[in-house]
Amino acid sequence: MKTWQLRELLARRNKNFRHFFSSLNEVILNGYPARKLFVIGVTGTDGKTTVCHLIYDLLKKSGKKVALISTVSAYIGNKKIDTGFHVTTPDAKLLQPLIAKIKKRGIKYLVLETTSHGLDQYRVLGCNFKIGVLTNITHEHLDYHKNLEKYKKAKAKLFRGVDYAVLNKDDNSFGFFKKLLKKGVNTVDYSIKKHAKLKASKIKFGSNGMEFVVTENKKNILISTQLLGEYNASNILAACGVARILNLDWEKITAVLKNFRGVKGRMEVIIHKGGFNVIVDFAHTPNALENALETLNTHKAKGKKLIVVFGCAGERDYLKRPLMGEISTRLADVSVFTAEDPRHEEVNKIIEEMVMGVSKKKVTEINKPSRKDKLNYEHVFIREPDRRKAITYAIKQFAKRGDIVLIAGKGHEKSLAYGNEEIPWSDQEVARKYLKSHIF
Repeated sequence: MKTWQLRELLARRNKNFRHFFSSLNEVILNGYPARKLFVIGVTGTDGKTTVCHLIYDLLKKSGKKVALISTVSAYIGNKKIDTGFHVTTPDAKLLQPLIAKIKKRGIKYLVLETTSHGLDQYRVLGCNFKIGVLTNITHEHLDYHKNLEKYKKAKAKLFRGVDYAVLNKDDNSFGFFKKLLKKGVNTVDYSIKKHAKLKASKIKFGSNGMEFVVTENKKNILISTQLLGEYNASNILAACGVARILNLDWEKITAVLKNFRGVKGRMEVIIHKGGFNVIVDFAHTPNALENALETLNTHKAKGKKLIVVFGCAGERDYLKRPLMGEISTRLADVSVFTAEDPRHEEVNKIIEEMVMGVSKKKVTEINKPSRKDKLNYEHVFIREPDRRKAITYAIKQFAKRGDIVLIAGKGHEKSLAYGNEEIPWSDQEVARKYLKSHIF
């Protein structure tokens, strides 16, 4: 090991020790509140927030006293509370007082979205997880974890003391997580492609969502949902795994799922008018972007275009940039590369790294054409570093009646990070503002 690598390792270990003792202090100061709760932790690269909200809705509407802490919002019972959280598991100085408040209100269950950073930095120390849920492990946060093995090991910390584990049998990491579970841990595996305790099949997509059959112990249950995409069938299975562990009956589960309207910033429909669709989604990883585009392609009318606007975050996993550039220009008809939290990096440099993944043979780069121009290319992309201009440009210059516009990467987030500043921002507001004055 080189000297600089040793220094970096020691610095990180020292930092994590500080996180550990800081979190331990917060647990003690707040009276170790989680030990009185039944805590359900959900981790994975994609789908965590949706699964958390599904579990919360299933428990709440089954009459259980439940709280939720996710990256989008927090609820104590039916009351939404302002947490000020941005996009990750909160520090123990915020989390432990909130858990103490939840305990004081007489809540029994807590659903907690749990990130790899939160686990690695001991932010969830003392949370006493009873059920651990894994959605998937895909390419993300390798700027921090360095490689996939370390990323998986960070996620694995959630499962150290659980009584139950809900695992995705379709994910390549299934064997890794299954093997590390301690003897006696009850496991519910779920799958779309393989035999599992909860197996989804006969998935049918419609204009208002999808239907599929869940098989459990040779019993078939029909699920109807407003959510879109095969990946959301997987998310629903994960939530059902928790519901069945807690003995919720299928009649109640199916009723709740039928009325679940989704999560802000997750395939959120901004406009569905005259066949014209604008959708905001948090997809900010290669896997999530691919899933979103594949799903929308199934809903795209023949002869119409799928247009996507997205960027890649600065000072974060740079290896995913060309991957996302390739995915976008392969699956979307038009890709608009733009800014997404560039921080201290130059936006055009980030875009250039996204372009590196684009197939030069099958994809054409164009300058900003007029709306009247006919795009006779199969796949095109443009560069527009200003996100506001990129969104309005995609709608104004490219989108026509019957097309689908996906605005990806920010989802529920309320700010754009430039340098040290957090500039107020909302993809939804930008899209709605332009759509009000636009005639299709």
